[in-house]
Amino acid sequence: AFLANVSHETGGLVYVVEQNTANYPHYCDASQPYGCPAGTDKYYGRGPVQLSWNFNYKAAGDALGIDLLNNPDLVQNDSAVAWKTGLWYWNTQSGPGTMTPHDAMVNGAGFGETIRSINGSLECDGRNPAQVQSRIDNYERFTQLLGVEPGGNLSC
Repeated sequence: AFLANVSHETGGLVYVVEQNTANYPHYCDASQPYGCPAGTDKYYGRGPVQLSWNFNYKAAGDALGIDLLNNPDLVQNDSAVAWKTGLWYWNTQSGPGTMTPHDAMVNGAGFGETIRSINGSLECDGRNPAQVQSRIDNYERFTQLLGVEPGGNLSC
């Protein structure tokens, strides 16, 4: 499930940064008390799970002991930091969902809940069925390669 979402988010491990540069200025929540010290256009999606928003950079950095709020480029330029943020998100953040992606898989909620936790507010409930299907296709491909059953609840 992790590999399927990472593959989707990175275009098959090709891109380390969000490709739609027009979105870059939209990830600064200026209402946060710490603001966007690196600049309002610096908190775009980066890394294997495309970490985005100043509050996620702050939370990931605090958890990992790295100042990502002031140095968001580290997620793009340091592969170890990138993977740490992806694993941090996967294991600790529910995003727009109700559980972490890890919990969704180990507790039987299904792959669809991993989608909801990562990008559900933009993709789930009919918002972007093509993106959801892309994630499902990746997941089914990985489960087939690994020789495991995909389980139920594949969509969100």
